[in-house]
Formats: sequence, structure tokens, C-alpha cells
Amino acid sequence: MNDRLPYLRKKASELPLSPGVYMMRDEKGVIIYIGKSRALRNRVSSYFVGLQHSAKTARMVDRVRDFETVLCDTEIEALTLENILIKKHAPKYNIKLKDAKSYPYIKVTRNAYPQLLVTRERKPDGARYYGPYSGTSTAYDALDTVKRIFSLPTCKRVFPRDIGKERPCIYKEMNRCLAPCTGEVSEKEFRRRVDAAMAVLRGEIRSAVSEVEDAMMRAAEEERFEEAAALRDSITALKKLREKQKVITDADTDTDAVAFYTDASLSAVAILSIRSGQMTNKTEFLFSGDEIIDEDSIAAFLSDHYGDGASLPREILLSEAISPEEASLLSTHFSSLLGRKVTLRTPKKGKAKSLCDMALANAKEKIDAYRRDAEKEDRNLILLTEMLSLEIVPDRIEAYDISNIGDEFITASMVVYQNGSLQKSDYRTFRVRVGETRDDYASMREALSRRLSHIGDGESSLGISPDLILLDGGRGQVAAVRAVMEEMGVQIALFGMVKDDFHKTRALTDGENEIGIAREPGVYALIYRLQEEAHRVAYSRSQNAKRKTMKHSSLEKIAGIGPVKAKALLSAFGTLKRLSVADRDELLSVRGITPADAEAVYHYFESKRKETEI
Repeated sequence: MNDRLPYLRKKASELPLSPGVYMMRDEKGVIIYIGKSRALRNRVSSYFVGLQHSAKTARMVDRVRDFETVLCDTEIEALTLENILIKKHAPKYNIKLKDAKSYPYIKVTRNAYPQLLVTRERKPDGARYYGPYSGTSTAYDALDTVKRIFSLPTCKRVFPRDIGKERPCIYKEMNRCLAPCTGEVSEKEFRRRVDAAMAVLRGEIRSAVSEVEDAMMRAAEEERFEEAAALRDSITALKKLREKQKVITDADTDTDAVAFYTDASLSAVAILSIRSGQMTNKTEFLFSGDEIIDEDSIAAFLSDHYGDGASLPREILLSEAISPEEASLLSTHFSSLLGRKVTLRTPKKGKAKSLCDMALANAKEKIDAYRRDAEKEDRNLILLTEMLSLEIVPDRIEAYDISNIGDEFITASMVVYQNGSLQKSDYRTFRVRVGETRDDYASMREALSRRLSHIGDGESSLGISPDLILLDGGRGQVAAVRAVMEEMGVQIALFGMVKDDFHKTRALTDGENEIGIAREPGVYALIYRLQEEAHRVAYSRSQNAKRKTMKHSSLEKIAGIGPVKAKALLSAFGTLKRLSVADRDELLSVRGITPADAEAVYHYFESKRKETEI
């Protein structure tokens, strides 16, 4: 029972009946829940009177010791602020809204010759965003499809800046790219193809086919037969794509079916996107058991999901009813984003109800699949615990590897496995400086001493002590790190991952005994995955360090260009290739670059080009 309820009730009763956002805090002052309301007094008071709450809400209320509010002029302003604050504070009991690293989108830039690319960051930059997609492979598949169908560039050239600077690639000869780099493609023609690609990304394949057919007829009438043939092939590809999509309902349907499913420990959302009567995308989100699914969180989720309006349909069907006031608020907000009427409703029967039921089944299956995978991982961890005679089943496992590229680029990686999955946000790399020559034992000692020194300091995830440490290597690496742990007074289970002659993990060693794992496929797959991931991270980081140094050193050969200016030039142009084709004005636009510097850099790359031509 919350002993602060009388204080909280009184404070809530003094709130105004105005729109706003409220933030619940625990005994340490940490924000644990954020919500919004059109009438703050009524909404906040409802938490602290004798109403029947769900189990999750009751747990949250029991931890509340205080709250604060922000008054807003309108409900839409409160909705927007709620989203911003949830992302900023990530409260324990709120649905975690998407952040820059969560779900991929396809971005179409606002350039004269727009670029199409996959990104995890949705910015208010005027670009169009399509998605989110359930994974990067799905997003790249969609992007590759529209680029192939409409012969859009797959290179990293930026137009019109790079027109005429390099020869067209082989894709032009293969009719896989309309080659704007030649200067023979107008902005209007390029934009027309991008518009058609955007229609496909929206699921409007029927209108895209019609538009391309019109363009094909115009090209044929003007005797541009090669272009007409390419457009004909695009039409064929579009029709095949349309045939692959599942027909759901009437041809003019432009709808998303959104279902929320929750049980005692987990919650999930599934969104089925239906465009022109066909399912074009399915997106699923999984949330932890503490995250509350209620009317407020549904509104916050929908507001964030549809973001800038690029992926908004005309109608949103909800499996779970929200109040007429909340539905009206979201409808007004979405309609202003889309520029046309967007309705929200909870159907009770018919095809619309069937769509919601289908979405609900997908949300439930998302949770069931997660549990199946988690149970499988739990069995593997329990078996690993028995094989290694560990005192507890490891919740957090850290795996380490060393990558050497010469004596200069020695990198140690730390990858983390926790809660049944790789926790990439917890990964770390260490630039090792152990002397003038390579020494894997010394490198591992240095990396682990630096990592273990953070245990208990409360600084991010490094402050957490792992339950099991795995090293890429055998007895020597284990002995080296065990000595460090003894010096520091740290007691953590430690094993080396021993490879066979084919560089496959064959056993684990505690420094004295080897435990074979090859006969246990689940354990073997887990250890192999960790070892390969640790190797990948270490190798890629050392390669990047070497590549960066090589780029800088090559630029520093130019008179007047030192490390600072070299870094500024690379930051401005991204790659040496783009820098090498920059003209004098572009070089001068870089901060810190003088006319003499620009001239020296231009002549340096000009001489390189002439040498290549000879």
C-alpha cells in the first residue's frame, strides 16, 4: 500500500482542468511513468482514488511518491510533448517508443535528384520516410526492388554535384540504371521515376503501373524506343510484385489494422498495412511486462509510429477501443499531417473486424514466438551452467577477442549476451597499447583490467558485473586474465573458447580442464555465435582505425595539410573518392581550408588522375 496516497490525492485535486503532461516519480526522484490528458485533474486523480487498476498500473501507482505536470495550450501540444518526454526519459512503465536505433525506414531526400536510402533515424528534415520495416533485410529488399524496377542509381553519387565527374558504371550497359551521371537525364524524368517508386513504397502499385504505362506510351510516340522498352520491363516487374502481395479486401482500401495484445508478462503490437486491397507490410513490436498498455499509451504509440505522416493511411482500425475524445484528437492530428481526412475506429463486425482479428493473432504469435525462443535459450543456459559447474545460471555473459593488424592497430572487443539476446548497446572496444610488439596475453590483460575497473561505479552498463566471461583463446589467455582478476579482488566465472584446426570452437577451458561442447548443438551454437560476434566487432574496429589513419596520412602528404585539416576535409566529403573529385569552390567551403590549401588539394588529386590516365 502506498503511504503517500493522501498527499498525492490532495495534490492531484488541486490541478487545473487543463490539457497537459504528467510525470510520476519514485522515491529516488526517477521518472517512472509519463502520460497526457485533456483534463489533468481528472486523469491524475484517477490513479490515487479507489478505482480498479490493472496489475501493471497498480504496480506503478504503488511506487509513485510524487508527480509533476506541464500545462499545455491544446491536447495536440500535450500529445507531442508526451512523445518527446517519453523518448528523453524512457520511463520504466511506459511503452518504449521508437528511437533512432530501433526500426529501419526508407528515406527519400528532398534533393533535385532525390536519393533513396535505408536509415534508422527519422529527422524533421522535409524528407519522406516509409516504414517502419520489421528489420533491415526487409527494408533493403523493398529498396532494392523499387530501385531495380525504376532503374534508379544504387551508387553513392550525389546529383547534380557528381554529373559528368566519372564514367557511367556497368549498370548503365545492363539497363539497370538510367545513369543520371551522364547528364542526359532531366530532373523532371528522374523525379517522375522517384515519384513512381514512392507510390510503390506506399503500396499504391496500381497507380504506379498506370503512371509508368503513360510514360511508356509517350516514349514510344516520341520514338525513344530504348526508354520505352525499359519502362515496359518496369511494368512487368510491378505486376509481378502486385501478384505476390496477399489480397485482403476491396481494391480501394487504404487501411492499417492495429492490434494490442497483452498478458501477465509481455505485450505486443502488430500493424497490418493494406493498400489498394493488398497487404503490403506487417510490423510488430514487443514490450516488456512492466510497460502499461492503456488508452494513453496507445495514443502515444500511434502518434510516434506515424511520425511525420509519410506512412499514414486514410483509416486506422484498432482492435482495442479508445474513447471518442482520444480518437477525435488523433484523427485531427493525423489529418493535419496527411492533408486529408484520417479516421480511427474499432470495428465490431465485417471485413474490418476480420482485419483486426488477423492483426491480433499476429501480435499474440509475436509473444508466443518470443517465449519459444526464450525457453530454448534458457535450456541452453541451464545446460551450459551444468557443463561448467557454475553456481548460478548466467544472466549476463561477456565475450572478448583481440584483433591485430600489425603492431599499431590492436583492438579488444567486448560483446554482451543478456536476456536471451545480444545487447549491442552494451558492446565496447578497447584500443590496446601494450608496447611495441604484439602480445595477445598482455593485450587481453590490459583490456580486462580496464573493463573490470568499472564494476560497481554506476557508469552505464560497464558498472554491471557479468556472471560469466568468455575469452577467445586457451589456457594462456585464461591465466593472464585470472591473474588480473586476483589482483583486483574480482570473482567471476572465467573460461577460454578453444578453437580447432579449422577455427571452430571445440571446447571451453578454465585454464586447466577442457569441457567439450560439440556434442551439445544448442550450447555449441550459443558459444560459436558469441565467439564470432566478438571477432567481428574487434576486426571491424581495428580495420576502421587503420583505414582512418591511412586516409589521414595520405592527405597529410599535401603541402599545408596537417591532421586537423585532413580530418575536416574527410568529415566534409565523407570519403577520399568524393574528396578527389571536388572542385576548388567545394574545397574552400570546408571550414579552416584556405585558398592555398584548396589549390594544393585540387592539384594533388588532379595529378593523381593524370597518372591513372597515363
